[in-house]
Amino acid sequence: MLDAYLRPVIDIPLARAGRALARRGVHPDAVSFVGLGLGIAAAAALAIRLDWVALLLLLANRLCDGLDGAVARNVGGSDLGGFYDIVFDFLFYSGMVFGFALGRPDHALAASFLIFSFVGTGASFLAFAIVAAKRGLATEVRGKKAFFHVGGLTEGTETILVLAAICLFPMAFDWIAFGFGTLCWLTTAGRIVAAQRAFGS
Repeated sequence: MLDAYLRPVIDIPLARAGRALARRGVHPDAVSFVGLGLGIAAAAALAIRLDWVALLLLLANRLCDGLDGAVARNVGGSDLGGFYDIVFDFLFYSGMVFGFALGRPDHALAASFLIFSFVGTGASFLAFAIVAAKRGLATEVRGKKAFFHVGGLTEGTETILVLAAICLFPMAFDWIAFGFGTLCWLTTAGRIVAAQRAFGS
C-alpha cells in the first residue's frame, strides 16, 4: 500500500548511489547476494536474541535491495537479476520470522501463522505477475521492475516495518504476527478479486 508513495522519495538517492557503484564496476547481482547474506545474518541474530543487531542488519539488507535495482538500471538489468531480487526478498521475510521462532519457540504458533500468511501474499503476487506478463501488462507505479508488481494492503514497505517492529518490540510478537498475518490474507483476497477482474475475460 505504501510502496507507490515511497518510491518517489527513495528513488533519487538510490539512483545516485547506483550510478556511483556502477562506475566502480559493481555488478547488481553481487549487491543482491550481499543483501541475502545480510538478511541471513539478521535472521541468525534474532535466533540468538540480538534484536538490535538484527535491526541494523535488516536495514543493511533493505539498502542492498534498493541498490541492486539502481545499479542494474545503469549497467542493464537481466531476467536473472529480477529472479534473484524477488526470491531473496521472500527468503528474507520468512527467514526473519523463522529466526525469531528459533530464539523464542514459545512464539512458534504465531510465527507459523505469519509465514503461512506470507505464502498467500507471495503466491498471489507471483501468480498475478506471471499472468500479467503472458498478457503483456505492465506498470511502473512502484518503480521500474523486472515484472508486474500488483499492489495490496501489505507490500514491501509494510513488511519491513513489521519486521523492524519485531526487532524493537519482541514481546509484542504474537500481536504483531497475528495482526499483520490477517492483513496479509486480506491482501491475498484482494489480489484474487483483482485477478478475477483483470483475467476473467
